[in-house]
Amino acid sequence: MIELQRTISKPATLSGIGLHTGTQCTMTFKPAPINSGIKFIRIDLGGNPEIPALADNVVDVSRGTTIGIGEAKVHTVEHVLAAIAGLQIDNINVELDGIEPPIGDGSSISYVNALLEAGIEQQDAPKDYLIIDETVMYSDESRQVDIVALPLDKYRLTVMVDYQNPALGSQHTGMFDLDKEFVSEFATARTFCFLSEVEALADQGLIKGGDLDNAVVIVDHKLDQAQLDNLGTRIGLKEKFVLGEDGILNNKKLRFKNEPVRHKLLDMIGDLALIGAPIKAQILAARPGHKANVEFAKQVRKLYQQKKLVKKFQFVKKEGVVFDINAIERILPHRYPFLLVDKIIHLEMEKKVIGVKSVTFNEPFFQGHFPGQPVMPGVLILEAMAQTGGILLLNSLPDFKEKLVYFMQINNAKFRKTVVPGDQLFIEVEFLQKKSKIFTMAGKVYVDNVLVAEADFMAGIVDRPKKVEELS
Repeated sequence: MIELQRTISKPATLSGIGLHTGTQCTMTFKPAPINSGIKFIRIDLGGNPEIPALADNVVDVSRGTTIGIGEAKVHTVEHVLAAIAGLQIDNINVELDGIEPPIGDGSSISYVNALLEAGIEQQDAPKDYLIIDETVMYSDESRQVDIVALPLDKYRLTVMVDYQNPALGSQHTGMFDLDKEFVSEFATARTFCFLSEVEALADQGLIKGGDLDNAVVIVDHKLDQAQLDNLGTRIGLKEKFVLGEDGILNNKKLRFKNEPVRHKLLDMIGDLALIGAPIKAQILAARPGHKANVEFAKQVRKLYQQKKLVKKFQFVKKEGVVFDINAIERILPHRYPFLLVDKIIHLEMEKKVIGVKSVTFNEPFFQGHFPGQPVMPGVLILEAMAQTGGILLLNSLPDFKEKLVYFMQINNAKFRKTVVPGDQLFIEVEFLQKKSKIFTMAGKVYVDNVLVAEADFMAGIVDRPKKVEELS
């Protein structure tokens, strides 16, 4: 059964103050057309700048997830994104007249209720799922964070937290059915922090909109009443702080025994929405936070973009082949006798590519290089590297068909062994750097696992000249 994309039926509006900035904001959810994704729109700024909710647009993860393009930013988007992703909405515009969404009660439930009241409707286009078919791993040893995505034909999340703090201890939770569990089990889980963090955030001038109605504060050390009163004054709190007896400031009751880790899972749903597509996978996360979530989302988003490009050019799926010669002809402008890569067998966008060139006696250059002693010219080996490297630039050039890639510089070229008929070249090219329209890459060529040539090269991107018939 084909699952269709979803949007909302009518606009829905909420107002309130932002958690960190303390600024007033009115936010309106509006329906959006198919394949448009999730966009935040700052209607209080000139030109109403749009910020697509994508990992590439994350500009800060210090105390929440902030997205931005240029001067336009939106702080603390994770709870809004969790509501949208949790309700499996694909296309929606989120208009704001301020820099930070209203925090509500510190969970996603106010956004969920508004979206459900607006109504969810299907659209006439299939969902563009990213199906994880290989293990994807992220690790940050310094923070003891591990996140892994495993192949699964559903969307499941399991989260464990352990702050090595007796005030919280170890907690874990799992969501196994988005339809049945998201609204009732996770959308109401509120944000939390330690009392020591409240002090640090107050020193930084943050949580200006924080109070005990939109956050759970876990007591991790003692303060006397005078210190508590001073802290409350610094963040503009109307309610008097009391240490409490159950480990929670002011004896606030948890909605779930493990509400903190449930909120961590909620945050993760929101941050993973920045991949830009719904995913099918089993996600396992140990001690996740916004920084790790976003880095993992960037990693998975690259995989998503790569899969989209492969689908665009490779029409027939072949075992062990990313692009066959037919796909390569759709990508590169080169043709006989100057197309010098037969297939691509490995691709990590903007990172590494491996191409294969089978060298036969029928190559036209062997007639003159050299009669009776056929040797592949070194300059053509370099050209094969460059053509293979051109595949790495696919993601950097959305209008690839309108561009040409030219050599600008070749450095450190070495030819260690002759290439002769019957050899099969394995061409490995790694992406080094990008500056505007100039790229640097490093290539190595192997025959039977023996290095035969290597070089570093710089390439520039130019517009493809218009054909005569296009100009007439």
